[in-house]
Amino acid sequence: MEDLKERIALLEDYIMKKCLWQFHSRAWDRKTQNENILKKATQLLCDESVELETPADRCYWADALSLTEAFHSRFEWLAALSKEDIKQLMEGLKERIDFVTITGSLNAELTDPRY
Repeated sequence: MEDLKERIALLEDYIMKKCLWQFHSRAWDRKTQNENILKKATQLLCDESVELETPADRCYWADALSLTEAFHSRFEWLAALSKEDIKQLMEGLKERIDFVTITGSLNAELTDPRY
């Protein structure tokens, strides 16, 4: 679906230009950040409850809240999507962000065992 790819690219572009959380120096940190922030962002976009029990949960939630507020203000088409469409969009976004920041990254420091 070309429209989905285009929308993922718009969200990816925003994250890559405006979000510092995707620049952790180790692959496992990036994986954890991507997973938790984008999961909570998906929950917020779908009006689902978000777990806030631990300090880490609250930290990821703060980043997710900021992200979803920016998405809503910049991408009006989000409001017209169903929850199912939002989940599909965010799943594709997570896959893309994981590729760009982890698996497709040429940054050797990400996997350096001495780092």
